[in-house]
Amino acid sequence: MAETLVERLWAWLHDTFPERQIYIRSDGRVQFFTFGPSLQATLAGITLIFLAWVAFATVNVIFKDRIISAKDHRYQQMQSAYENRVADLQLSYDELNGALVSAEDRFKAKADELQTKQNTIVKFLDRKHQVDALLGGLGNNPAPTGFGTAGQAQPTTDGAESAPPPAGVADDDSDAGGGSFLQVMPQPVPPQPRTAKPNKASLLDFGGSLGRLAGALFGKRPSQQQRQAALEADAFARHSGLRVLAAETARVGKIGEDETTLMTRTQIEVADGIGSLRGLIRGTGIDADQFAQKYEAQHGVGGPEIPLQAVQVQGISDRGFQDAYLKASAVLTEMDELLGAMRHIPLTIPVNGAQFDRTSGFGPRVDPINGRWSFHPGVDFAGPWGSPVHATAPGVVVWAGPKGAYGNLVEIDHGLGIHTRYGHLSSILVHVGARIEKGTPIGKVGSTGHSTGPHVHYEVWYDNVMRNPSKFIEAGHHVL
Repeated sequence: MAETLVERLWAWLHDTFPERQIYIRSDGRVQFFTFGPSLQATLAGITLIFLAWVAFATVNVIFKDRIISAKDHRYQQMQSAYENRVADLQLSYDELNGALVSAEDRFKAKADELQTKQNTIVKFLDRKHQVDALLGGLGNNPAPTGFGTAGQAQPTTDGAESAPPPAGVADDDSDAGGGSFLQVMPQPVPPQPRTAKPNKASLLDFGGSLGRLAGALFGKRPSQQQRQAALEADAFARHSGLRVLAAETARVGKIGEDETTLMTRTQIEVADGIGSLRGLIRGTGIDADQFAQKYEAQHGVGGPEIPLQAVQVQGISDRGFQDAYLKASAVLTEMDELLGAMRHIPLTIPVNGAQFDRTSGFGPRVDPINGRWSFHPGVDFAGPWGSPVHATAPGVVVWAGPKGAYGNLVEIDHGLGIHTRYGHLSSILVHVGARIEKGTPIGKVGSTGHSTGPHVHYEVWYDNVMRNPSKFIEAGHHVL
């Protein structure tokens, strides 16, 4: 096959370039040169190459500027495409970085707010535990075996048997109230309209509404925030990492909502506790609202009224949590003040030990000495001679000495119109004017005065009216 092609090529060469001779005659002499097919083909090839080079050089010379311009244009196109690509990548990076920074900021804000909420709840619960501890400290003496409640009667005082009630004495330690532990910043309160006429702000709002409507009808361009939000949404849609971060942010936000629910439940529980305390006070026969007003008047409260909506809790943007916290804090402060008022109320018994028995209750009875019908203004606890008798609430001693049928008597002013009396003591351990705490020994069990044996006669007075001590002691059982 190869030999055939060579033969054909050789035949084509001889046919195209047949052997030629060139004759030269000079001085009668004739010379000739023979050009074979191979030499002719070689010379033809060299001639073609030369002509091609001449043509190429001519074209370059003639079209040099145009070729250079074309090359520059092509280079500029490549450079522009490269720069556009880099710019697109930079823009995409900036969008992604902006979306990432925004997502991180939102996540950090949610996490910080959640941490602040948790710290708020922890501190709020600590404060509530302090209030609970104060509630538990209102009474700690056990009731004697077989102690019961007798019917209540409220005869007026007998001037021959009792001294004039002393003025109420304030107890400095009774104020257990506490302030808020977070910084709250009241915002400027908007001025309230004094008439029913529409104000300028309403007209401006109406005009603004028309402007917004006109903008919507005539294709108002989206704001920078809207465009940024659209870019972030596109970035979140294209990158799974951002979607995960957004999901985590939403999860943290959901936890924050749970914290709001928890604070709301805490507020309800504290409010229920206030209701229970008011019921406990009413159980003693004292008007709870009137008693609380006495406490507030004694401690001096007041100030300008600022709506809760105008108060901002630092570090928390959740309006629901803020409202729940502020209301819970207000309710807890109310409970704190109510407990401070309750510290003036005697809720325990003046003696300790199972060896004491209640021998006589509050109300009508047959006098054990003369056998006549009479009214017993207190409760008697019989026990061993010389046993200590304790104060049932903090206060100031206003009587310490013999007093008619009471024998040796100690009377304590607990403030807010509450007095207690401890009669028939064998000895007195305090003096008039002494400030004492609950549980302080004030005397010893005896049988002085109108008495048949060793016991302590215990009375409770409120607003110059005898009260049934049994009701106070039974109410104290709920806070033990």
